[in-house]
Amino acid sequence: MDAQPELTLLAKALNEQGLEAILIGNMAAALHGAPVSTIDIDLFFRKTPRNMQKLKRVAGVLEAVILRPYYPVSALFRLHRERDGLQIDFMGHIDGVRSYESVRGRAGVFQVGDQKLLAASLDDIIRSKRAAGREKDLAVIGILEKTRDEEANTKAPRKHGS
Repeated sequence: MDAQPELTLLAKALNEQGLEAILIGNMAAALHGAPVSTIDIDLFFRKTPRNMQKLKRVAGVLEAVILRPYYPVSALFRLHRERDGLQIDFMGHIDGVRSYESVRGRAGVFQVGDQKLLAASLDDIIRSKRAAGREKDLAVIGILEKTRDEEANTKAPRKHGS
């Protein structure tokens, strides 16, 4: 499945509505070039009354409804579109990070179709997966660390030798 069209549509809705949200998880890691696959679209968002209103508008644009799974003390809001089963999770809290602001400060801007989309840094994705401690998260940490190291090497200034 090619997630590009859905990510472009999502990015457009986020940008038009001004919803403060950052793509996280394996989908964000894939934008960094990590060879991981996922069908999950997860976002970390600033859970404020104003952003909740914007989330409702994003749901409307995407022709989705907002569901609240019954997890204990859940800060998760799931957008679900009936016609094709699209699910997008918006989380007000993620494991292993202090705040939305800290993740935002390290996030990168990626071009998705004709839209810009914020995606968490690989360090934050790794930190979150390690803190969550789920088997499926721990299984990809090595891949994410290798991608992070390769990304850092390509951004490092080249030394011109003798």
